[in-house]
Amino acid sequence: MDDLFLGCLDGDAHPFYREIANLKVSAHFLIKRDGAITQYVPVNKMAWHAGVSQWQGRSKCNDFSIGVELEGDEIQAFEIVQLQQLACLTRTLQSRFPAITDRQIVGHKDIAPTRKWDPGPGFDWQQFRKILNTAKTNTKWPIVWD
Repeated sequence: MDDLFLGCLDGDAHPFYREIANLKVSAHFLIKRDGAITQYVPVNKMAWHAGVSQWQGRSKCNDFSIGVELEGDEIQAFEIVQLQQLACLTRTLQSRFPAITDRQIVGHKDIAPTRKWDPGPGFDWQQFRKILNTAKTNTKWPIVWD
């Protein structure tokens, strides 16, 4: 995933990689299954996570959104630690960008429903919202803002 988001995926390393090696894709953050968070793009810069998309009447969501990817697939439920880290990261971002409300936290399926399905059925939105309601801002994270 790091190589894909950094634009250096070796297409010869695996047959599937040949199909995706030239994609222009990135995210601001990735939360791995163990809860580790990697930041790829400063939050004041554009990441290529949404593609053709629309939210609340605005198109090109990459231009105005912060992309957080979760390591996982459409079969397994996401780990509780991923939801906890996502909630904490969300509160931290909201402390810097107060215009981000809880209602504006959506999945790719909400901004590009004909092309994307994620986070999919393995993401428990109800549990995430419950965790989000008690999450605190983490001022110790070395988030790159710009």
